[in-house]
Amino acid sequence: MNAEQVKAAIRNVPDFPIPGIQFKDITTALARHDCLTWMKDEIVKRYKDLGITQVVGIESRGFILAPAVAIEIGAGFVPIRKHNKLPAETVSVTYAKEYGDDTIQMHKDALLPDDVVLIHDDILATGGSMEAAINLVKKLGVKKIYVNCIIELEGLNGRKYLEGKAENVDCLFGIEVDE
Repeated sequence: MNAEQVKAAIRNVPDFPIPGIQFKDITTALARHDCLTWMKDEIVKRYKDLGITQVVGIESRGFILAPAVAIEIGAGFVPIRKHNKLPAETVSVTYAKEYGDDTIQMHKDALLPDDVVLIHDDILATGGSMEAAINLVKKLGVKKIYVNCIIELEGLNGRKYLEGKAENVDCLFGIEVDE
């Protein structure tokens, strides 16, 4: 298994969630044990020796691999949820998306100042939701932040937009927006 084989297993859904968006549906790759295992193992290889104490997954597709990676590298898992989904006291960030504003939250006591955090999501597009996640994690004063996504939508400059906001920005592979 390799990145090209996983990429080939991803389905394109035109005009979702709004007209003009070419949605990259990773569920078709996640349904295949070989693709799912390759993605998890590849992330673990890249982050196992960096002292990560918490893997933060962004709702909802960031929840799929983040806990598995956390287990493999000996870290905990912390969810970033959409507004009003967490039961205890939270911190929040509101940000603009391609198709409207959104607010994300995490529990105020989810991270500690000594934590080294890996923020994980499925796709890096323009970088807006990942920047919001970085800003949310920074509110809790952690030691270091690393960023990982499965797919980078090339040509949208999300990686460049995030430069200097985390220790790194890493994606397993890139896909052209129209590919």
